[in-house]
Amino acid sequence: MEWLFLLLPVAAASGWWLARRGPRHTCAESEREPVFFRGLNYLLNEQPDKAIDVFLKLAEVDSETVETHLALGALFRRRGEVDRAIRIHQNLVARQSLGDAQRGFALYELGRDYMLAGLFDRAESLFKELVERQLLQARALRALIEIYQAEKEWPRCLETAEALQRISDEPLRTEIAQYHCELAEQCLRDGKADRARSHLLDAQSVDPDCIRASLVQARMELRAGDVETAALLYRRVAQRGPRYLPAMLPGLMECWQRLGRESVTAELRALFEQHPSPPLMLRLCDAIEAERGVAAAREFLVRYLSGHADLSGAERLLALRRRVQQPPSAEDEVLLEVIARQLAAQPGYQCDHCGFEARELHWQCPSCKRWGSIKTVEPEPIAAAAVLRQRQIA
Repeated sequence: MEWLFLLLPVAAASGWWLARRGPRHTCAESEREPVFFRGLNYLLNEQPDKAIDVFLKLAEVDSETVETHLALGALFRRRGEVDRAIRIHQNLVARQSLGDAQRGFALYELGRDYMLAGLFDRAESLFKELVERQLLQARALRALIEIYQAEKEWPRCLETAEALQRISDEPLRTEIAQYHCELAEQCLRDGKADRARSHLLDAQSVDPDCIRASLVQARMELRAGDVETAALLYRRVAQRGPRYLPAMLPGLMECWQRLGRESVTAELRALFEQHPSPPLMLRLCDAIEAERGVAAAREFLVRYLSGHADLSGAERLLALRRRVQQPPSAEDEVLLEVIARQLAAQPGYQCDHCGFEARELHWQCPSCKRWGSIKTVEPEPIAAAAVLRQRQIA
C-alpha cells in the first residue's frame, strides 16, 4: 500500500495529460489510453515495478509529459534508485522546450538526486544556479543549508540562512543563533577569544533564549578567571528549566568550589526545589550525605522517589542501604544489577521533534536535523493512588 500512495502522483499526472488531450485524440493517442489503464491496473493490484515500467514508457512517448517525468524521478529517488532518478531529471534539464518554471523544478529535483548520491559539489552548483535565476529560491537556499551543515561549513550556513530569512517568512532565529555558537566554539579552539565573544553576542541578539550561547559564555568566563560571572550565567541557565541542568551542573559546581564555598547543600536544595532533575538529585544526595550522614540522604531519596519514577534515585537508595547492612543483602545485590542494566540502556536525551534518543547532548538532532530540539529525559511523576484507580476503571 505504501507504493500505491507513492505512485498515485504519477497516475494523476498521466490521467490529467490524457484528459487534457481528450477532445483532440489522434489514432496514436488513442492507443496510449489502454497503456495508461494497464499501468493503473498494475498499480491497484500492488505491482509497482510493472506499473513503473508502463508509466515510464508512457512518459517517453510524449515530450510534453514533464510532470510525469518529475513524478517518476522523485519516485525512483524515494526507492533508492538514484541513478535512474538522475537520468530522468538530466533528460528533462537537457530539453530546450522547457519553460522557466519547469526547468526550475527539474534542476531542483536533479540537485536532490545529487545530494542523495553524495555529490554535494554538483548539487551545490545547481542550487546556486536556481538562486541566481530566482527560481525556487527558498527551496534552493534550504537545500544549500543542508549541504553546508553536512560539510560543517558554518560561515556559509550563516550567510545562506540570513539570505533565506530575507526572502521568506520561515523562522530561522534558532538556526542562525546556533551557527554563531558553532563559529564561537571554532574561534575558541583557534584561540580567538574576542571573535568568539562577538559571535556569542550575535547569537544572543538573534535569539535571547539561546541556552547554548549562555553555556559557552559561562565556560569562557570560568576559563578567564571571572568565576562570579560564570556562576551567574550558569544560574540563569538553570532558571530556564531542568532540561539543560546536566549540561550546566558540572560548571556550576566548579564555580562554587573555586569560590571556596564549603557547603553547597543549601544552594543545591534551593535549585532542586525549583527544578528537580535526576543529576541535581544525585548531587544534592551527595551533599546531604557529606553534611548530615547516610540516614539523612536515604530520607531525602525516599521523599524524592515517592513522587518520581527515577531509576537513578532507586539505584542510589539501594546502594546506601547496602552500605549500612552487614552482611549486604543478596536481594539488594540482584536489584542493583537489574537497575544498573536498565540505566545503561536508558537514553539520557531525546529529541522533542522526532523522538531520537541519545546518551549525550547534541545541539542538532542527528536524525531530523533540528537545532535545539534534544532535551534531557525527565523521570515520570508517580500518580496518586486515586488517579491510578481512575485509570484502571477507564
